[in-house]
Amino acid sequence: MISKAAGQAARQTIRNRSSPSALRIATGTIATTSIISATIYINTENGLGLKRELDFWSSVTPVVWDYWWNCFSSSPKVQLQKALQKINNYAVEQPPPSPQTEQDEKKERQILLDQLHERNAPKIYNVMIQLGGLYIKLGQVLSVTALPIPEKYREYFRTLQSNVPNHEDWVTVVKPTLERELGAPLEDIFESINEIPCGAASIGQAHKATLKCDDARGEVIVKVQYPNAKWQVPADIECVGQFLQLCVWFGLVDESASKLSYEEFARQFLSELDYTNEMQNLKAVYESSLDPNAPYMKQRVVLPQVFEELCTDQVITMSYLPGRKFEEETKRQLSLLGIDTKKSFHSIVKESSGNVTNAEEGERKDEVAISSSSPSQTLALSTKQPARMWKAKLTSIMRNVVSVDFLFSVVRFSRRIALLSQSATVKWIQLASSLSIVPVGWKTWADERQNDILQSMTLDWTEDAVHTLLDVHGYQILNQGLFNADPHPGNILVDFPTEAGKKATIGLIDYGQCKQLTPDERVKIARLILSIAEKESDEEIATKFRTLGIKTKNDSTRFLADFGRLMFGRFESKHLDHSWHKELHKEDRVLYFPKELSMVYRTALLLRGLAMSLQYNPSVGELWRDHALEAIRKHG
Repeated sequence: MISKAAGQAARQTIRNRSSPSALRIATGTIATTSIISATIYINTENGLGLKRELDFWSSVTPVVWDYWWNCFSSSPKVQLQKALQKINNYAVEQPPPSPQTEQDEKKERQILLDQLHERNAPKIYNVMIQLGGLYIKLGQVLSVTALPIPEKYREYFRTLQSNVPNHEDWVTVVKPTLERELGAPLEDIFESINEIPCGAASIGQAHKATLKCDDARGEVIVKVQYPNAKWQVPADIECVGQFLQLCVWFGLVDESASKLSYEEFARQFLSELDYTNEMQNLKAVYESSLDPNAPYMKQRVVLPQVFEELCTDQVITMSYLPGRKFEEETKRQLSLLGIDTKKSFHSIVKESSGNVTNAEEGERKDEVAISSSSPSQTLALSTKQPARMWKAKLTSIMRNVVSVDFLFSVVRFSRRIALLSQSATVKWIQLASSLSIVPVGWKTWADERQNDILQSMTLDWTEDAVHTLLDVHGYQILNQGLFNADPHPGNILVDFPTEAGKKATIGLIDYGQCKQLTPDERVKIARLILSIAEKESDEEIATKFRTLGIKTKNDSTRFLADFGRLMFGRFESKHLDHSWHKELHKEDRVLYFPKELSMVYRTALLLRGLAMSLQYNPSVGELWRDHALEAIRKHG
């Protein structure tokens, strides 16, 4: 009995001692497994994407909270302020609110918003800089969009057009990616390759290289996608979508318009990840450009040739096109026209009309905002503070009486006269200096400005270039059905000939955002464009618009006709009137915009925005008229 009792006690002691130990071991095993699993997951593309989303929200949430806590009616702080105001009004027996009181409240709210913008704009800017990638591109788009972005934010976003952090490291990122993708050391493929990129974007960068001496193709551009882009871009798009939903919930943006904008935004940037598709698009457009009947050769427009054996889903190798970026040439031309290139292009028309009447800058606050991102964001006007001075009134009258084309032509003519007179003075001083009859300082001034004659002559080239770009893209859209939907000045090159009398060569690059149209879609778009070009009635234009599938709340014929003319017609003086836009959008609003038309519209809008920044006012419909007729003849 004693022996049996002792055995039971011993077994019980062993169980008591082993249970906590086993529990600790099990807990430790589970914890270790969880940590290992989490570590493995966080290093997968999904895990890295989740971490990036958390980084975004951890930075943005305090900003969202700041606005909500101080501005929105659901905030306890705002509710308390309203309750205290009611108690105070009851105690003092305040009279009913007057229009002046409501105006004062609006002013107080605007002051509060300005303070919030001042405080939070740098924070959002820093988030974009730190995360980079798609957020940089988003900031660039928001800096020129027609959406009501607060001016403080727009100021910061504009710096992203040029002051963007450096490219990816060559040794640790770019070179290993190229060698892995091309399957050989770079020395075996290229005679030389420049480690400093000739261009960098949100998802990749490009390097100039020279193929081996025995390869007759010579100089090439090697475009490489960042390894992290495959998971970064989808994660960033998801964050932007969630943030947009939050803005809709707060009532900051319209739900239907934001949905259209977001869907287009997501579609555009996801398509840029597909380098194989971009290579095929570029190859197809290049081959079509070799057709002698196409406008390319006639107008000295060239595209790079793709070298398929040196292309993968992360690398595109193409022939090198010489020349400067059109945006650099655009800035130079704007400087010649006396326009401050540090400003955005929003105030070009405003400044032009002001120059005609000599109204002082700063007395007018009307702003023309040219959208480049969404079909729901058409040319929009925002009037911040109408001036009361007589000069501003005279400017307004001139805008209503005189056409935009006349305003532009007067400004360009006056600038040309100024340049030519200056160049004549330069010639006289240089001639006189040879006879030693002018001061040395005059000679120095003349030497610094001796190229003014050539500069004044290039003003003619810009109009030809704008018409060429519109003509070629009209051909791509309506004749070929495959076009680049992102023809901004950074994707256009210009190479001036050394010989006098020859036209400059225009190079078209970057076909990451292409759209393919079916013959039926081309015919429908062609009929709309032709209707606008031939100045048909509201009913005719609206009918053509409806066949494309556009849906509006009230199906207003006037709204559709005016919207169509605004998209593809000539910019008119009435478009400078804020009340015209207000009445138009009061009459109706877009519920659904056809996807096949959205990219066509975006292309036309980018090219027309470029033209207007150079003080030309083309009618896209009129310039595309012949291409529209040909599309209807072939497929209608």
